[in-house]
Amino acid sequence: MFNLFKRIPSISTSQLEVELGKKATLLDVRTPGEYRQGHIPGAKNVPLNKVDKYKNNTDETLYVICQSGMRSKRAAKELEKKGYDVINVRGGMSQWKGKVRGGKL
Repeated sequence: MFNLFKRIPSISTSQLEVELGKKATLLDVRTPGEYRQGHIPGAKNVPLNKVDKYKNNTDETLYVICQSGMRSKRAAKELEKKGYDVINVRGGMSQWKGKVRGGKL
């Protein structure tokens, strides 16, 4: 019952850049079209509407990003229910200042 109010941990995009240097797993939950327009190198596109089907090693920490941080927060809650250690990226791609692969943001 108390899990209902449990907060998902979150980090800034600058903190994410440090974590990515450690070979972190990053899920981009935007639509495939948004992802193609520009994404962080190494990010795996798992759209929010398909995140419930995501399967991978539950031992690793997942970092979840979207455009602004709202969809990723929802995705993080869903993934946490499935047993994953999840961290939401605050501000999303709109705050990302690092390298981008694909189109331009």
